[in-house]
Amino acid sequence: MDAQGRGHAGEVDPADQWVFNPQTGSYELRLDPVTPGPAAPTASPSGAPRTHSGGSARPDGPPSGRRPADPAVPGRRTADGATAGRRGAEAPGSGRRAARAATRQPTEAPGRVPGQRSRPRHGEPEPPTRGRRKRKPKLTGRQKALRWGGGTMAVVLVALCTTGYLVYKHFNDNIDKVDVGISNNATSNGPVNILLLGTDARTGAGNQGYGDAESAGHADTTVLLHVSKDRSHATALSIPRDMVVDIPDCPTKQGGDERVIPGSPNTRFNESLGQNGRDPGCTWRTVQEITGLEINHFMMADFNAVKTLSTAVGGVEVCVAKDIDDKKSKLKLTKGVHRIQGEDALAFVRTRDSVGLRSDLSRIELQQQFLSSMFREVRASGSLANPTKAWKLADAATKALTVDTGIGQVTKLAELASDLQRVNPKNITFATLPVIDNPNDPKKATVVLDEPKARTIFQMIKADKSLAGTGKDGKGSKEKEDVPRVPAAEVRVNVYNGGGPIGSAQQTVSWLQNSHSARLATNSGNADTTQRTTTLEYGPDQAGQAATLAKLMGLPKKALRKQAEDAGEGVPMTLTLGADFVAAGTPIEAPDEAPEGVQKINGGDKNVCAK
Repeated sequence: MDAQGRGHAGEVDPADQWVFNPQTGSYELRLDPVTPGPAAPTASPSGAPRTHSGGSARPDGPPSGRRPADPAVPGRRTADGATAGRRGAEAPGSGRRAARAATRQPTEAPGRVPGQRSRPRHGEPEPPTRGRRKRKPKLTGRQKALRWGGGTMAVVLVALCTTGYLVYKHFNDNIDKVDVGISNNATSNGPVNILLLGTDARTGAGNQGYGDAESAGHADTTVLLHVSKDRSHATALSIPRDMVVDIPDCPTKQGGDERVIPGSPNTRFNESLGQNGRDPGCTWRTVQEITGLEINHFMMADFNAVKTLSTAVGGVEVCVAKDIDDKKSKLKLTKGVHRIQGEDALAFVRTRDSVGLRSDLSRIELQQQFLSSMFREVRASGSLANPTKAWKLADAATKALTVDTGIGQVTKLAELASDLQRVNPKNITFATLPVIDNPNDPKKATVVLDEPKARTIFQMIKADKSLAGTGKDGKGSKEKEDVPRVPAAEVRVNVYNGGGPIGSAQQTVSWLQNSHSARLATNSGNADTTQRTTTLEYGPDQAGQAATLAKLMGLPKKALRKQAEDAGEGVPMTLTLGADFVAAGTPIEAPDEAPEGVQKINGGDKNVCAK
């Protein structure tokens, strides 16, 4: 039986070696006294004093050495061979009973301070304690490494959190905001329309030699960016700055004061910003009046934006079809492809006297080439995945931008950017709003809206259709015609006004005759009843004429109503204009392609070269 059991190990009962100390409230292992001294007598079975074999008194337990058989101890054999009973008399100071007696009447070894723990000898076990913390074990090398690693990781995480906040604060402080009185969420589940403004204000270092020194800046460059609901395609529509428009009344909030700036009819579009105290909200409202489209956000940048952004992406690739040396914009390039940045990039988008017709319309084409190339560069070069480039790009963009309050924080701006980057560059169409020379301007310095073509563009944008006539796969979406069209001169039709604006029937007839040589069109006045939609009734023998007129008018298939019998020779078709009719030349339904003659380029085309 082991020493932990009820038997004896080496004639020593371990229970006799542990004594309760009331001063410490714990048991103590006592084998030998702490200090040597005269033997303390203890009672023996014969009544004679007994000392420890080492010469020191042992009042609280048996000696540590082997002891002879004690006839008085129960269960131990006597000299004559008899066994003492367990319930026989026991001498005080022997066995377990002595330990219990010591518990009732504790004693201290000579020289020991009451309550002080005795230090065990080398190799002896540490006595158990109550109510005290255990001594921590020493860590192994691996445990130390794990703890140091965990501490380092915690520091790194804290540093990252702090850095994240500092980065957020840095970029957030870069952004300027303007409250235009219209607040929209950063992103939308539907189509998104963003007004991109470039001002010619001379703010910023190194820009004193540009723009109008006496002006607060104009809407020098304006692009309406439309992104489709499913983010499959986008249209970037440039609005000429010299177009004559009616600028509406504009509420502004400047310096804490709210006031309404009066509108201005027959005014150049670029005066919708900066002039007479107008802020970007005035340009916002002017574009909404022109297009009928609801704008979600605006972003405005100055000259520095072109310089810093082009440098941040490592340069933008452009092409010119001839040598250019423009003294005004300071652009000097040889024929061919170039990678430009900084001042050269700004000179490229500002030049107008060295390309095309030396007009603002020619300059718009250069800007479209630059923007499409820059967009491709950002995606292709991995700028967003490269931390250094991404930082430079984000820092340059936030410093250069002024935005509306709806996207006036880095998180909201990033949310919008993440949403818009889903668009494939191949499905972005850069186009110019159709205009014609202003008939009231003898100097031909201004232009006016080409109403029929412009309304068609607006219809396509409202209907979420790509100006390039492409779908999600970038391929054309043309439908094959079932019936061959006949020449417009063969189209015979009576036109009725059944719900359109007053004079719509005559306006349509004049447009058909003068613009498309449809001489057989006739004004039949007002219809007997009004109807919500426009319809065209024709006989089976007039299918070719119906196809031609439907193409000219932009009629949807549901508008065509085929009669059961042939109409007969010389009998005209019946066109009834409904409430969906807007004006002659404006399609009833948005077409799948932009009108002929609309200037546009594809965002994925790398072969565009300025002439």
